[in-house]
Amino acid sequence: MIEVITGDITKETTTAIVNAANTNLLAGGGVCGAIHAAAGPLLEAECLTLGGCPNGEARITKAYNLPCEYVIHAVAPRYLDGSRGESEALIGCYQSIFALVHEYRIDSISIPAIGTGIYRYPMEEAALIAIRSAIKGKKKLKVHVKFVCFDEKNLETYLAFL
Repeated sequence: MIEVITGDITKETTTAIVNAANTNLLAGGGVCGAIHAAAGPLLEAECLTLGGCPNGEARITKAYNLPCEYVIHAVAPRYLDGSRGESEALIGCYQSIFALVHEYRIDSISIPAIGTGIYRYPMEEAALIAIRSAIKGKKKLKVHVKFVCFDEKNLETYLAFL
């Protein structure tokens, strides 16, 4: 099942949530800052042990004070002009996310609009990549994928590609 909702990802009770992370995996702004704040200081302490994460990849941690079991930290590329491998890197994020879903036997996951905040990935292209990746991931895995959109505009964009 693929679902699209508006909501607060820090309140999601799926097995895992995805953090739109930065390469050092430390608390930042937006979704990343909210997840770190809700999880508490032990999340950042564990992230420090991971040695960062290159863009286009993901890492997994415990969720600490969040109502899920895991946080998957996915690092999107900074969008410059679309000609510098941005789409390949964003696709790589999702491939890495679903590889961790498989490895950890995660049966449900909530994902924000990765890369569309301070990394400025265009919402339409990011949503298309996200939905296509989820469909491909669902063909291989039995996982409930929930895209958690920040507002109605993002929701409408994601729904247009389902």
